[in-house]
Amino acid sequence: MIHSTAQIEDGAVIGEGAVIGPYCIIGKDVQIGDGCRLVAHVHVTGVTTIGARAVISPFASLGSAPQSSSYRGGQTRLIIGADCDIRQGVTIDAGTEDGGGVTRVGTRAFFMANSHVGHDCAVGDDVVLANCAGLGGHCTVGDHVFIGAMSGVHQRTRVGSYAMIGGVSGVRGDIIPFGLAAGAFARLSGVNVLGMKRKKFSSQSIRAARAAYRLIFLGKDTMVRRLEEAESKFGADAAVAQIVAFIRAKGNRSICPA
Repeated sequence: MIHSTAQIEDGAVIGEGAVIGPYCIIGKDVQIGDGCRLVAHVHVTGVTTIGARAVISPFASLGSAPQSSSYRGGQTRLIIGADCDIRQGVTIDAGTEDGGGVTRVGTRAFFMANSHVGHDCAVGDDVVLANCAGLGGHCTVGDHVFIGAMSGVHQRTRVGSYAMIGGVSGVRGDIIPFGLAAGAFARLSGVNVLGMKRKKFSSQSIRAARAAYRLIFLGKDTMVRRLEEAESKFGADAAVAQIVAFIRAKGNRSICPA
């Protein structure tokens, strides 16, 4: 079902059962998955693929040229997974030539009004960006992450799976998996216990993650020694192993402090 006012360029692929509402504009290199619904006034351009059953609300802009001074006009891409809910005014940019060329969003994302995903980001499954939350370019976000309203994540920052970032926070350092962070210059305040409970982690795993957090971030020895001790005591737990591996992997930015 394609509304008479929609503009779809030759070459665009519209999946079976998709609904394209009034005044939508779809570029020639766009693929819209089966069962998608573009409500109205949606702009999809560039080399963009949207997975099945996505719902995209008015004034969202997907696949536009990246907001990067190094972008040279190449055919970089945006890939959005299935079952995403993309609300009003959301912007998601394509990648850059120097950043891998792809911006990628996983399945079942829920991006609230006016949130933004910058170029070359890799966003996992079941991620929530609340109203006006923004990811700078080259960010990596794990699965089941929640980022609160009006929070900004600095470019090239990693956010581990199951982390929760409070509203109106400025994130300048990597957030560990299961981390709970907030503040104008965000700091860790513990483990996302509520999120772990909602995702059916065992009480034993929650206790292990909290104990490992206290040891790693509130202990008195060097970080290397604290990590070793946490791994020795609690590393058999999958959540703790994930935290330790994340810190050891290192990224472009330092670990967000407690």
